[in-house]
Amino acid sequence: MSQHGRLSTLQAAMVVARRDFLAILWSRSFIFFLLGPLFTLGIGMLAGGIGQSVQQSTSRPVLGIIMPAADADALVARAKALEGKLDGVVPELVVLKRLKPGETADPLAALQTSKTNVAAVLSGDLGKPLLTGSEGWINNWQGRVALLAGSAASADPDAYPAIALAPIKRTGVDQARSRLVTAQIGQTVLFMLMMILAGMVLSNLVEEKGNKIIEVLAAAIPMDAVFLGKLFAMLGVSFVGIAVWFGVGTPMWLATGNSLSNFTAPAVGWPMFLGFGIVYFAMGYLVLGSLFLTIGSMASTVREVQTLSMPVTMLQLINFFFANFAMAKPGTWLEMLAMAIPFSSPFTMLARAAQSPDLWPHALALLWQLMWVVLLVRGGALLFKRRVMMSGPNTGGAKKRWLFRRAAA
Repeated sequence: MSQHGRLSTLQAAMVVARRDFLAILWSRSFIFFLLGPLFTLGIGMLAGGIGQSVQQSTSRPVLGIIMPAADADALVARAKALEGKLDGVVPELVVLKRLKPGETADPLAALQTSKTNVAAVLSGDLGKPLLTGSEGWINNWQGRVALLAGSAASADPDAYPAIALAPIKRTGVDQARSRLVTAQIGQTVLFMLMMILAGMVLSNLVEEKGNKIIEVLAAAIPMDAVFLGKLFAMLGVSFVGIAVWFGVGTPMWLATGNSLSNFTAPAVGWPMFLGFGIVYFAMGYLVLGSLFLTIGSMASTVREVQTLSMPVTMLQLINFFFANFAMAKPGTWLEMLAMAIPFSSPFTMLARAAQSPDLWPHALALLWQLMWVVLLVRGGALLFKRRVMMSGPNTGGAKKRWLFRRAAA
């Protein structure tokens, strides 16, 4: 406390933050607010699980065959004979090409140009088969193909042929494309969370302006503290909401057969990527929340809030699309510009974390975003102070004298 017994701005802000945080957290409306996305998430998970099950049943990975006609027919016949006895063990076969005597074919080219769901290609002959495909599939099918080729060559084989493996090496281009998908998913989740949770700031402020609570707070503590307190309270409530949604949604997502291994790991690794997601959400939320709080100070009804917040929402949507576009052009001036704009910087930097292992750009970006958070929060607090102190129909001397008497008391 200061010499006059008043709280400092930061102490007063923490008092307001604690008051708003507890008031919102224990309200019935917040419980319904949490349940809303959970219903949507549950339906989405259910639909995704059903769709994945249907896709797996209709798009089962198959083994392509490029062999001489006699060998290919013998393999297909033996696979059909064993399918009833070894259900799910024998891979589904598709003959891509029956080679004529002296004819050759490139299994890698056939694998890349095939329109069916071919995971690997078996070429050569029954005596020396060659299995070409991704490393996971050919390792999984190696023993099964040996059993199939040996039994196709002889009804009672003494030995099974050794399967030569030709794994497809993943190029840098393929890895970059896969990480691009991870970056895009991260950007989308970050944007959706920010837009869903930032709206709570507006409704809370309009309600308190309507019942004059904000004027009592303005008379007791600095308006900067009220602004900061409400902003940090909403950020804390947002983290509670995110924790609940992810705590409920993650087991549902895992129960449908999904896992992080289904996606290409970001360049910085999953733990660092998720940590950056939390930090960039906080930065983006503080910037967007300060704008929404400023808008809320200029509105007195919910209809005015909706009218005034629409341009900010559209602007943020444009920033998201811009960051999404710049993500596909790493190292260009477009990406640099998206990093510099405070409203698109969190999305751009999260995408960069998925595409590049360098950490020093994130340190610079966080300092840059923190500077803008301070500037926008400070500017929003000043405008917030002017608008709230002059709110209401009576902006004359009577109201000001009442405020001054409350402040003096």
